[in-house]
Amino acid sequence: EVAMNLSTSLRSRWPLLAPLATTLVIALLPTPAGLPPHAWYFFAIFLGCVVGLILEPLPGAVIGLVGVTLVALLSRWVLFSPEQLANDGFNAANQAFAWAVSGFTNATVWLIFGAFMFALGYEKTGLGRRISLWLVHAMGKRTLTLGYAVMIADGILAPFTPSNTARSAGTIYPVIRNLPPLYDSHPNDPSMKRMGSFLMWTAIAATCVTSSMFLTALAPNLLAIALTESATGIHISWGQWFVAVVPVGVLLLLLVPLLCYWLCAPEVKAGDEISDWAKGELQNLGPLTRHEIVLVIMVVTALLLWIFAGDRVSASLVGLAVICGMLLTGMVSWNDILDNRAAWNTFVWFATLVALAGGLSQVGFVGWFGNLVGGQISHFDPLVAMVALVVIFYVLHYFFASITAHVTALLPVMLAAASGIAGLDMQLFILLLLPTLGFMGILTPYGTGPSPVYYGSGYLPSALYWRLGAIFGLLFLVAWLAIGLPWLLLIQ
Repeated sequence: EVAMNLSTSLRSRWPLLAPLATTLVIALLPTPAGLPPHAWYFFAIFLGCVVGLILEPLPGAVIGLVGVTLVALLSRWVLFSPEQLANDGFNAANQAFAWAVSGFTNATVWLIFGAFMFALGYEKTGLGRRISLWLVHAMGKRTLTLGYAVMIADGILAPFTPSNTARSAGTIYPVIRNLPPLYDSHPNDPSMKRMGSFLMWTAIAATCVTSSMFLTALAPNLLAIALTESATGIHISWGQWFVAVVPVGVLLLLLVPLLCYWLCAPEVKAGDEISDWAKGELQNLGPLTRHEIVLVIMVVTALLLWIFAGDRVSASLVGLAVICGMLLTGMVSWNDILDNRAAWNTFVWFATLVALAGGLSQVGFVGWFGNLVGGQISHFDPLVAMVALVVIFYVLHYFFASITAHVTALLPVMLAAASGIAGLDMQLFILLLLPTLGFMGILTPYGTGPSPVYYGSGYLPSALYWRLGAIFGLLFLVAWLAIGLPWLLLIQ
C-alpha cells in the first residue's frame, strides 16, 4: 500500500518535477563547444520552462514568471558573461531586473492586451452575438449559406479578438449549438449528421483560417512577432501580415464551407426554422444600442489605422486609445477590465515569454545554434530549406496541445536554423512561417483553444475529427505553400 501511494504521488507530481529535472539535467551536461557556459545554463532554464508550458503543472503565466525570476536571481552565472561582469560600470543587479521586466514594455504584448479589450467590448455590448444572429437570420434558410454565415461572423470578429477561444468557442458556438436541434439533429446520436456535424466542423475550420489571416486574430501570432523581432530585429506590421496572407486567406474562407458541405455532408439541405429562430432572438435584443454603434465606429477606425497608418501611429497605441474610448463612453468599466482574468493572464504570460526568448539571443545561444544547424544544411537551396522548415514546423504541431507552447519551443529553433543558411531571405521566411500558426490548429482535437469545445460538442466523434483534421490540415498547408509562397515572392 505504501508503494502504491508513493507511485500515485509521483505520478501526480511528475508534471511539476519534469521541468525542474530537465533544467538540472541540461545544466549538468558538458557545455557544447563554442558556446559560453552562461548561455548553456540559460538554455537549460528556458528548456525547463518549455517543458512546463507543455505539461502545464502550473498556469503558463506562473511558469514564465518563475523562469524570468530565476534567471534574474542567477544572472551572474546565467545571463551575463564574465566580460560584462568585469566591467566596472556594469550594474548586474539593475540590469538583471531591467531584463526580467523588459517584456512588459514590449509594444506587441500591449497590442495583445488591447485586442483582448476589443473582445470585451464585443461581449459587454452584445455586438458579437448580434452580428452572428443577423447573419444566421439572413443566410440560414439553406444549410450551405448557413455555413457561410458562420464563416463571415468569425471573419468580422477575428481582427479584434486575439483569443480564438473567446471568438469562436465563446461567441460563435453558443449561437450555433442551438441550431441543430431545430432540425432534430442531436449530439452523440446518428442524427448528428443531419446538421450538427457540418456546422461544428465549419466553425472550427473557419476560425483556424481567420486566425492565420489577421495578426490580431490569434494571440500566439503576436507572441511570434515579438519573439521574432527580439531574435532577428525584423518587425512585421499588421498591414504587412494582412497583405501577405489575404490571397490565401480569402480563397480558403470561400472554400471552407463548401468543402465542409461536401466532406461532412448535412442531410438537411434547407429549411426556415433556423432563420425564424434567429429572427426571434434578434427581436429580443431590440435595436442597436448607442454603445454598439460607438463600438462599430471605434473598431472600423482602429482597423483603418492598423492597415494604412502603421508608420505614423503605433498599433499598440491605437489599442490603448480604443480602451480609453470604451472607458470614457461607459461601454466597459474599470472593474470590467480588472476582472478580465484572461487578458491579464495572457499579458503576464507573454511578457515573460518575450523576455525569456529575447534572452536566448542576448546570451548568444541563438547565433551559436544557427551556425551549427546552418552548417549541416548549408548545401540546401535556400528556398527548399525554407519550405522544409515550414513543413516541419507545421507537422510538429501534432505533439503540442497549445500553439503558445509550440511557438515558445520551436520558433527560436526555426529562426536560428534559417539564420545559418547562406542566401536565405529572413523576412520572406518569417512571413512564410508565422501565418501557419492559425492553420495548424485544425490538425487535432487539442490543436487550438476552441478545438476541445467543438470536439466535446458531441457532433464530431473522434474518428471523424482526426480524419477531417488531416484532410483540412493538408489542404491548408498545400494552399499556403502553393499560392502563398509565390505571392510572397511577388510582393517582396
